[in-house]
Amino acid sequence: MAGDLLNAGLGLALLLLAGDSLVKGAVNLSLRLGVPALIVSLTIVAFGTSAPELLISIKAVLDNSPGIAMGNVVGSNIANVLLVLGIPALMTGIRTDECDTRRTYALMVGSTLFFLFVCMIGPITWIHGIGLMLALGFVLVDAFLSARNHRREAAVAAEAARCAAADEAEEVEGADPSLGWFKIGMFLVLGLLGLPLGADLLVDASISIAHEIGVSDTVIGLTLVAVGTSLPELATTVMAALRRQADVAMGNVIGSNMFNLLAIIGMASFFGDIAVPPEMLRLDLWIMLGAALLLTPFVVWKLALGRAWGAVFFLLYAAYAGVLLL
Repeated sequence: MAGDLLNAGLGLALLLLAGDSLVKGAVNLSLRLGVPALIVSLTIVAFGTSAPELLISIKAVLDNSPGIAMGNVVGSNIANVLLVLGIPALMTGIRTDECDTRRTYALMVGSTLFFLFVCMIGPITWIHGIGLMLALGFVLVDAFLSARNHRREAAVAAEAARCAAADEAEEVEGADPSLGWFKIGMFLVLGLLGLPLGADLLVDASISIAHEIGVSDTVIGLTLVAVGTSLPELATTVMAALRRQADVAMGNVIGSNMFNLLAIIGMASFFGDIAVPPEMLRLDLWIMLGAALLLTPFVVWKLALGRAWGAVFFLLYAAYAGVLLL
């Protein structure tokens, strides 16, 4: 057991470090090649930060452990709402009344409902995966058009928009104008090598832990793996809350949840059929939908997500985890 826990921790650490390395290398390579920062933000950064979840799900599918593949995604979405928003709200509060994320939130709820429908007619095959990827394409196009329109309005309102191309790199997470070609190559290599190695360690150790303590792969995926892969989102959201950037905090969670459902499972389904565990159909998928709908008053009616609500979110997750593990 101790060895499996050590391997799981090592695998998770490798995934997080390799994912960060891959994002930094890919962002700077794209900007060096002249790809607009907006496109980089909507594609490379989004996919790169989801790389740990993607590799874990693909590895789990290839190992015939659909519980971990599905649990990773569903558990991450539950943790993103109740923990990733709950903990920073408990620390400092998140002024959701100062931002407008209604459009992207509606897309997230729609993505959740579509994913639920796909699961109910499962197992999830490559055909369903194509449907999920098409939905992802719609979300990306909508995000691109919305971001472009927002920038145009901001440019018109600004008194001066000089040096926009030079400042563009600073608007993208992981961009470093001083990064040389050798370092870019090293970041890419480390990311591409570390991700599969970390996924292999974490998935194998998680399966062993599940067998040793007598719980299902699904429960391990919903708890240990899901919370572990949500750590980058938690770090980003805590920093955004401390800086009073509610739009970043909410956007981080909403975007991550959509990518988890549409991109991760969509791509993983191309490597093999993904059976939906019966216990997930009975409970966890509906908890995920409930967590998504729980954000409605904070997004639609602009209710501030204060410390009291943060405590409620945290306690709800603790109760959910307790039901799974007891």
